[in-house]
Amino acid sequence: MSKKKNEGIGFFEKYLTLWVILCMAVGVAIGLWLPGVPNFLGQFEYYNVSIPVAILIWLMIYPMMLKVDFASIKNVGRNPKGLVVTWVTNWAIKPFTMFALAYLFFFVIYQAIMPQTIAKDYLAGAILLGAAPCTAMVFVWSHLTKGNAAHTLVQVATNDLIILPAFALIVGLLFMFGGISVEGVGVPWATLFLSVGLFVVIPLAAGWLTRSILTKRKGQEYLEKKFIPKFNNVTIIGLLLTLVIIFSFQGRTIVEQPVDIILIAIPLTIQTFLIFFIAYLWSKAWKLPHNVASPAAMIGASNFFELAVAVAISVFGLQSPAALATIVGVLVEVPVMLTLVRIANRTRHWFPEIKEPAVETVAIENSHDKQ
Repeated sequence: MSKKKNEGIGFFEKYLTLWVILCMAVGVAIGLWLPGVPNFLGQFEYYNVSIPVAILIWLMIYPMMLKVDFASIKNVGRNPKGLVVTWVTNWAIKPFTMFALAYLFFFVIYQAIMPQTIAKDYLAGAILLGAAPCTAMVFVWSHLTKGNAAHTLVQVATNDLIILPAFALIVGLLFMFGGISVEGVGVPWATLFLSVGLFVVIPLAAGWLTRSILTKRKGQEYLEKKFIPKFNNVTIIGLLLTLVIIFSFQGRTIVEQPVDIILIAIPLTIQTFLIFFIAYLWSKAWKLPHNVASPAAMIGASNFFELAVAVAISVFGLQSPAALATIVGVLVEVPVMLTLVRIANRTRHWFPEIKEPAVETVAIENSHDKQ
């Protein structure tokens, strides 16, 4: 029974790329021919955070939070190499490689086809994305690669703390290097705290409560072998519905500005692969287990796009090229990250087997790794 179930899930995930493409197409079609749908959903937005998207992300994150063995969180500090990889990649490497790649493409490679004023605005949007590493979706990517739930949670929590002083400082510095004149880049605190609350605090509390109640009533084995596996498809379905909504919001933009979107997407995609492999291969060199290496690489490769979009709109305006660049980051992220998920799953054998309880979370993760 269990074997058949796992095979069914594997078959579904095997063709996930096809479902993603179909959902992207459906989203664009809705945006073009049923604009009332995204217009209606767009009303439910607070401080640039879409509540419908937040609910779907919550559904995707909740299964990951169920896997967090809260007693094991204290063990994360005993093997801090995964955290070091995350911190250094996110804050000492990623913003600067994003700046370099964006500058190379917008000002050098695209020089003959892109006016300098537009290039400067696109550079600004890219900088905002590069200085905002992922907060929410990394739980999804970690889940899909069977990442260590406790380690991922600590990575995200420390990342959120670093954003507070580092985001505005790094963005301001790179704006200066790029010759981008703005009076000042502030952190949109409402967006930041609302995102952390919706994407981390609420699902974390729900996961802890569920785990506590079920463990007391039905035991650890029931929770890990019967209850948690029920949510495997919930994560995938939530991911696909999120794609439909995101692409429906931007359907008309995609059709009206396809060339600009492609030009912006090229350096953003290269940046995503570059940062992933920097952190991933660094983790391999340090002989970290795969369930630590994978989320460490994923968190830097993906972006906190709610924050980037909010700052772009507040500083440059809703219809600005800078805002468009951050939106392209949203459109590119899910398909590209799913490709990286596949790469991570296929290269699991690059990493050593888990031998220490310090990097364990729950037994179910070990059983999955062996299948």
